[in-house]
Amino acid sequence: MPKRANFVARDLLGQSSDISFDYSAPAELFLAKRTKSSRENYRRFATAAEAIRYAVEDLRTPRALGAWMQVGDERFNSDDILRLYDAGDYPLRKPLGD
Repeated sequence: MPKRANFVARDLLGQSSDISFDYSAPAELFLAKRTKSSRENYRRFATAAEAIRYAVEDLRTPRALGAWMQVGDERFNSDDILRLYDAGDYPLRKPLGD
């Protein structure tokens, strides 16, 4: 059974609603700006959890790089990526101190 997280999203009226997220779904990560160490601005991942971990732990600055993630038909901006990483249901082990 896929690991899912619930996080709160705000619609255009500012109302909140629970959204279910499938961390096991394939994901694509896009960067508006390239890093100094990498010339790529696109990367495909087997799972969204891996894409999220890469954006937060390896890039360390998803907001500054304009990172966004595509999972199926859904698009998640850098703030969404950070919320998903911080969610209690995030399935991958985090480094000590987080």
